This record gives sequence, C-alpha cells and structure tokens, in this order.
Amino acid sequence: METIRLNTGIELPIIGSGTNTFGKENRDYMGKINGDTTEIETAITAGYRHFDTAISYRNESVVASGIAKSGIPRSKFFITSKLPGKPEYTSNEAAVQKGVEESLRTLKTDYIDLFLIHHPWNNLEEITLVWKVLEKYTDKGVLKAIGVSNFNEEQLKHLLDHSRIKPAVNQIESHPGLWNDDIIAYSLENNIVPEAWGPLTRVSPEAKKILTSIGEEYGKTWAQIILRYQLDRGVVVIPKSHNEERQKQNLDLFDFELTEEQKNKIAQL
Repeated sequence: METIRLNTGIELPIIGSGTNTFGKENRDYMGKINGDTTEIETAITAGYRHFDTAISYRNESVVASGIAKSGIPRSKFFITSKLPGKPEYTSNEAAVQKGVEESLRTLKTDYIDLFLIHHPWNNLEEITLVWKVLEKYTDKGVLKAIGVSNFNEEQLKHLLDHSRIKPAVNQIESHPGLWNDDIIAYSLENNIVPEAWGPLTRVSPEAKKILTSIGEEYGKTWAQIILRYQLDRGVVVIPKSHNEERQKQNLDLFDFELTEEQKNKIAQL
C-alpha cells in the first residue's frame, strides 16, 4: 500500500476503509451494534491496513475485534478515530480527556494513529481549547497525529493561527456530487492532507455513464475511476463496502493512469 507522509512525520496509507455501518444490524448507521467483524476481516484479507472509525459510530470495539482476530500486529495498522463536536466531549479539558481515553479503551490500544475533531461548531475558542488538549496527547505519543473533519477554510485558518501542532489531515466530503475543490486546495497549500469521506456517494446516472466509459479503456469500474482521480489530485480516500469483491477493487488502483483530458472531464462532473 502506498503511503503519504503527514506533517508529523508518520505515514498514512492513501486508501483506507470507512466503517460507519460495520458491525451493525441491517448495516444501518443507527442500527444496534451486533459485533459482526466480517467486513473488517475481509478488508484485512484484501490488504487494508487503514481503518476509519469514530466515537459517534459506536463501533470502535468492532474495529478492534476484527484487527485482533487477524493475528497481525497492531503496529501494522493505521487507525483513525474522531472526537464528537458535542459539549460532553468539548466543554472543558476533562471532557476532551474523557473522549480520548474512551477511544483508547474501546479500541484496546495504547495509541491512536490519527485522532480528528469530528466536526466544527460555532465556538472557535472552544475548538482551540479542545485542540490544545489533543496537542498534549500528541506530545506524549498517545496520539500519533491529530487533525479535523468537515472544517471549512475559515475554521481551518483559525486553528492554523492558534495551534502549536498543525492539523495533519482535514477529512472532508468529496465525491462527484460535491468535489469540494476549494477546501482541498486550501488544505494542500497548508501542508494538510485532504481525505475524502463518502468518495463513492452521490454519483448521478449521467456521471456514472461517463465514468464507466473511461473505465472501459482500462478494464476498471466507475468507482475505481473516481478513486484514482482523487488520489491523483492528492486526496486520500476511505471508501466503504460490505462486499468482499468491491473491497478488493477499491484497492486495485495502481496499474493504470488517467490522462489529463480524462481528469478534466471527471472534474466537471
């Protein structure tokens, strides 16, 4: 798996697996946790070592169990989790500590590779307070890198101006329905890695037809074309699939190159 070096010096695999419906009844985001690790296990077998979870997903324990079942050392995996932007996790230093310790305990690990603020809220000073607590955990090596999710340019700039450790990642919505070019460009300009959640969602029939046509030139699916396009523009991707074959396909992106004409066509979707 190819990696990208974050501004803290650690290596982030450029393809990861989303998990927000893993280990849940009916594969429903709000479904009851059933502890099923099947999707984690098939992803690991396919070659995934980067998994993205969150406190809000309620399934950090499922990710931990799937990794443990693999028998592969924890050090071979890159785990991302996220702190909810809710008062019970953000109102003071103790609340932030509670969230970090909760994730460590549930993930059954003594460190987390990347820990994100899951989403911003309308209190930039409080966001800064939260960030300073995360910086302390980074100093101790408990959090190997820290970043944000769903931050716009104004919010990200505020954090850049008031942080000692710069955000390593900005995880944002990016797919053919909303490429989010501006915040991706701003993140890259500031040495912050943009990471796309939901990269295969909101694909219109018209877009899928164009992407499928491009894919036919390489023997690739429309989904593989989207993911390759994102990687080519410096965006890490975390596609999610419950299907073993599609999990494999989402990793199989490195034996072809899109032309500039094709990339320009995809950018217009």
